[in-house]
Amino acid sequence: MDAVLEKHWLDKHVETLPLWQQTAYKAFSAMVADDANTFPCIPARKGYLSNELRYGFVGDPREVHSAKELAACLKAYNSCARTSGKYTSLAVFFETPEELLNDYEVEDYRQLFWSVLNNLTIYDDVDWPVDIPSDPSNYQWEFCFDGEPYFVFCATPAHHLRKSRYFPTLFMAFQPRWVFADMNDATVFGRNLKKLIRKRIDAYDAIPGHPDLKWYGQADNHEWKQYFISDDDRSPATCPFFKMYQNLKFPPQE
Repeated sequence: MDAVLEKHWLDKHVETLPLWQQTAYKAFSAMVADDANTFPCIPARKGYLSNELRYGFVGDPREVHSAKELAACLKAYNSCARTSGKYTSLAVFFETPEELLNDYEVEDYRQLFWSVLNNLTIYDDVDWPVDIPSDPSNYQWEFCFDGEPYFVFCATPAHHLRKSRYFPTLFMAFQPRWVFADMNDATVFGRNLKKLIRKRIDAYDAIPGHPDLKWYGQADNHEWKQYFISDDDRSPATCPFFKMYQNLKFPPQE
C-alpha cells in the first residue's frame, strides 16, 4: 500500500484495510461530509469532496517507528501536494490502542502529540527553510518538514466540549502553508472565510472558540498554540517543540 492514499482508492478498497483503518476513514468521511454541512472547517470539506485531500495510516503514536512511518507519509505527500489542488492537506490516522482510549486525557494527548512531532524531526534530512523563523515564539514560525512549512491540526478521543477537536483515534492534519495564500486576514475572501468558520465553530462546539485561534502573521499569533487546542481555554506557556534547542542527528534505536 502506498504511503499516502486518495479518496477514490479508499472508497473502493476500504474494506480490505485493517479494521481500525476502516473505522477511522469512515468516521472521518462521515464527520467532514455530514449531510447537514455543519463541519466547521470549510476548506477540509471542499478538499474531501473534490478528492484533494491525501490520507495516511500510522501505528501506535507512542512508538518511535510510527514517527518514521509518518515521515514517509509526509515525504510522499510533499512530492504530490502541489498537484493535488488548492484545498489539499494530509490527513493522518494513528492506531490508538484501547489503553489510550480508556486512560488518556486531553493533556496526555497533548504530550503525545508533541512527542510525535519531536520524533518526526529526527527523520527530516532537509534544512529548516531560511524564510521561516526557528523560534516558535515568533509570530511567523511554522512547523517545517522536508523543507515545507505546515500548519498542524490535532484531534483526540479525549476532547468532548470542543467537538471540532474530537476524533475517535488520534488524528493529525498537515496543511501546507501555501494553501493559505488566499485564506488570510489580508484578503476579503480570507476575512469572510474566517468569520464563517468561527461562526460554525461556535455552533459546533459546546464552548466558544479558544482565545489562541488567530491568523498566521498576526503580531500576537503563535501557531504552535493552535496545533493542539485544549478542551477549555487553557494554553501552555512554552512551546514543547525542541528541534532548535537540541542536536538531533542520530535516529533513536527502534
